Amino acid sequence: MNKKAKRTDSAALNSSLIRRPIQRQFAIFLLPTFICFCIGFLWPFIQGVYLSFHKFTTISHVEWVGFNNYIKAFNDAGFRHAFGYTALVAGVSLVLINVLSFAVAYALTRNIRGSNLFRGVFFVPNLIGGIVLGYIWQMLFDRILPVSMVNVTSYGFWGLIIVLCWQQVGYMMIIYVAGLMAVPEDMLEAARIDGANGWKTLWHITLPTVMPSITICTFLTLTNSFKLYDQNMVLTNGAPKMKGVFTTEMMALNIAKSFSTANQRGAAQAKAVLFFILVAAISIIQLTVTHRKEVQQ
Repeated sequence: MNKKAKRTDSAALNSSLIRRPIQRQFAIFLLPTFICFCIGFLWPFIQGVYLSFHKFTTISHVEWVGFNNYIKAFNDAGFRHAFGYTALVAGVSLVLINVLSFAVAYALTRNIRGSNLFRGVFFVPNLIGGIVLGYIWQMLFDRILPVSMVNVTSYGFWGLIIVLCWQQVGYMMIIYVAGLMAVPEDMLEAARIDGANGWKTLWHITLPTVMPSITICTFLTLTNSFKLYDQNMVLTNGAPKMKGVFTTEMMALNIAKSFSTANQRGAAQAKAVLFFILVAAISIIQLTVTHRKEVQQ
């Protein structure tokens, strides 16, 4: 009787009599979100693209310059270096964050005592704001390192990597835990019966099954790394400077510094548009590649 009642309830919820009024009134629920999206993102983005073709100090006084701002952006050695440095930080953090978060998630789903407590402890750093996090680690590094990280490029690089890992591993761990807990037990049992060891089970069953989680975590890690600004500003602010280029300056920080100079705001806006195109393209490629590897259950 219970199963029959559940089937009846499910059929009632999916009936056209219930769905039709919802479909007719969906605009009422969608409209507030769409208005906020237009005000908070779409209109500023369109205005930003428009301003990237102008020379301006305020948006009420603009002068058309065409593609000159984009030419300035490409000719800016600091921006080119920031692009390479950002790509390097994103690549290293992508590997380290996902490997560490998956390892922690895998360990915490092995029925160890106090696993829920450990999950909470690992997640806490994600709740701390980026600027506060940067100042905390800046004080730690100043006490540990023999030389200030603003004087040594390698110290600044690995400082950023450590802060990124410490903040994001716990968040990605939660996603991986959800994926690991969704692995069908009958598949794992069949692997054990067939004599597969732990490594083979992990490589051939667990990893392909949690591929949706890997897709999400890879996407979030890439976008968060490319958009990093506050920790970069607090830890090194781009220093040290060598041959006219800030060696630890990432793209977001480079754009912000350029925009703070009145006669460089048009070029800074062009850099922002190029930055958006770059992050969007990388994200779409990554999602396409990893989504193809997902196992359909």
